[in-house]
Amino acid sequence: MSIKVGDIFPDAVLTYVPYDAKNPEACGLPQQLKTHAAFKGKKVVLFAVPGAFTPTCSEEHMPGYVQSVGEMKRKGADIVACVASNDQFVMHAWGKSYNVKDDILMLSDANGDLGSALGLVNDGTARRMGPIRLARFAIIIDDLKVVYVGVEPAPGVTVSGAPAVIAKL
Repeated sequence: MSIKVGDIFPDAVLTYVPYDAKNPEACGLPQQLKTHAAFKGKKVVLFAVPGAFTPTCSEEHMPGYVQSVGEMKRKGADIVACVASNDQFVMHAWGKSYNVKDDILMLSDANGDLGSALGLVNDGTARRMGPIRLARFAIIIDDLKVVYVGVEPAPGVTVSGAPAVIAKL
């Protein structure tokens, strides 16, 4: 069963490589992010992509968030985060390629723990992308309560894109 509005966001452990303003070219040590500890008491925009550096994710999905992160924060988002099935180093490199610094938290769900808990994983085996890939979605979380879920019904970016999320903030 998939996550829905009104549900409590699941507690999961994700990984990321923190942005280092003093040494922006460095690739630091991976850190864990426990969703309940990090998201408690905060409004969070979490968008998921099947894979970093893939065409739709890179050409349609991520650019909208990069352009709109300031507006999302002005509308009350404390955290804007991107999550994918890639490892934390790939997510860090993808964030660097967009110069997101620490404006967008680039999270890894490489083992599919969060995606599985949300009920939002796809089998990417036929596309040679591995058995567990996150679906394309966006979720707004307010103090751990899910207040918006937009899961793409078909290829492309509509209900999980930045404009749809801004309209719900």
